[in-house]
Formats: sequence, C-alpha cells, structure tokens
Amino acid sequence: MNATIAIAAEGLAKRFGEVQAVADVSFEVRQGELFGFLGPNGAGKTTTINMLTGLARPDKGTILIAGIDCAGNPKAAQHLIGIVPDESNLYPELTGFDNLCFCASLYGIRGQERKNRARELLKTFGLANAGTRKFAGYSRGMKRKLTIAAGIIHRPPVLFLDEPTTGIDVASARQIRQLIAEFNRTGTTVFLTTHYIEEAERLCHRIAFIVSGQIVGTDTVENLIQPEQEKHVMQLLLLQPESAVHEKLAAAFPHLVFQGLSDGRVRVESSEPIRVSPLVRFLEEQGVEVMEARRMRPSLEDVFVRITGIEADAMKKEKEKSGGGGS
Repeated sequence: MNATIAIAAEGLAKRFGEVQAVADVSFEVRQGELFGFLGPNGAGKTTTINMLTGLARPDKGTILIAGIDCAGNPKAAQHLIGIVPDESNLYPELTGFDNLCFCASLYGIRGQERKNRARELLKTFGLANAGTRKFAGYSRGMKRKLTIAAGIIHRPPVLFLDEPTTGIDVASARQIRQLIAEFNRTGTTVFLTTHYIEEAERLCHRIAFIVSGQIVGTDTVENLIQPEQEKHVMQLLLLQPESAVHEKLAAAFPHLVFQGLSDGRVRVESSEPIRVSPLVRFLEEQGVEVMEARRMRPSLEDVFVRITGIEADAMKKEKEKSGGGGS
C-alpha cells in the first residue's frame, strides 16, 4: 500500500432490493487531496460515502483507509476519519457546546481538553454566541456548521463530507466552503460529495463523476476542462423567443451547434471563432431580439454535460429544490 494514498476503493458494489445503488466503483484519494464526488441526486454518492465510513457494508469490494482494510472491519479506521453526514446526527435537546463535548468524549478526549476544543470550534465556526443555546433552535446554516465542527472535533487526518452546503443560506455555504478549503490547506484529506458543479470546480483538486452508481470520469479540474478549451462557445440571451428558435438557427448555420437552454438562452458552439453579426441579423429577421451575446469560458459544467449526458439545467433544478446554498 502506497503511503501517499489516504483512501482506496476497489470494486465497491451495493444493492438495495431491486436497485443497484453502486456498481463496481473504484478510485484512490491521495493524502492531503481534496477529492470531489460529483453527480445528481440518486447517483450513489451517499451510498458510497456510507460504505467508506462504515455506515453501510458493501456487498463486494475493498476499502483501505491509510492502508487499513475497512470493508471487513468497518470500525478499524474510525479514529482516523471524521464524518459529516448529509443530515445532522446531533442531539436537538443539547446545547451546541454540550453536543461538541459529547462528541469529543466519544473519541476519548478528556475533561478540560474537551471543553477547550469545543470552545475553539464554536469560535472558528462563528457560533461562540450560540454555544449555550439548544441545537433545536439553530438555523439550518448553524446546524450544518456545528455538525461539521463535531466531525472534526478529534482532528481526523481524513474528513468525509456528504453534501455539506445543500439547503443552507448563501452566507453559511460560503463560510463552509472557506473552512473546508482551510482544513485541506492544513493537511486534512477531504472526500466531498456534491451535486453543485460550481462548488466542485472551486474546491476540488480532482473530481470523479458518478451517474447511476458508476464512475464515468475521474481527473483534475484542469485536465477535465482542457478539451473544452479547444471549442468556441457563446451564449445568446433572446427576448421572447419561440421554443424552436435554436432549430431554425441550426438549419441556417449548419457549421454551428446550437442548444436551447432555459430563460430564453441559446448556447452556440463551434471549433472556429463565432461571428456574432450574422446570428443577430438572422434572429432579427425572425422577429427575435438579441438582448446579449456573451463569449463563455470553458467550465466544469460543460465537461459534466459532455461526459454524463445530464443537462446542467437539471442539476440546477435539483439545487433549487434542495434550498439553494450552492452559489
């Protein structure tokens, strides 16, 4: 086992009744890396993280955490890992301070050290003034921050975060992303699941795309985006276009690729530089006004759509349903 590999999964599979939640998933996470698991809801992200952290037993496959075989003995590496589930596992009747002290006691942290660590984390997460309040009275953003604080109370070298910013306010999401980046800068290996494409692009060193329980691509953000940099992409914002306007554009300009998006937007793609004036002229002849024509830089969103076939708009709708948080 290479000492620089913090997490190694080989051939993981998990079925729930007729549903194959995860099928033959394999990957490695290097020590000190911030690794992202990106995919839509229901893709198998939570099932995978539950297997890695011992909350679910794989039907088959192996899991090594810092070289320790965990598939057969899920508790073997628990002292090495911090777990932040997608739903809080803290006690609503306890205060924020008491919740952290209780979690610290589970990891064998004693007396005064336990209290000092709890106060330190309350301050780090901007919760010092809320430490004496019951967890039940916290906002969703505050609950998320305290849950993360509880996951790192024992200073684990490997941290698992399942959808850490889903459903919380923008300010809390931004603070949590900054804290995750800081944990990683100080040496913590981070395994992060998310369906926020922008979050993955902003935070992660490497990303695995997971769809329908299978990994369909893994690489650095830079390497994933590289093929898109060879394309020229433009986005048109149209005023009250008819639904099939992109089909008319495709017929008139067969050397360009058009995609109708939501809110009157049309994506234009080409291997050559795109001339705007012929497009604008054609649309005006069709009685459609062009409000904006903007050249787009390559993004992880483009890569995700190309590799998975899932439209980025579908991911954004999931974000809206879950309450925002990913901006």
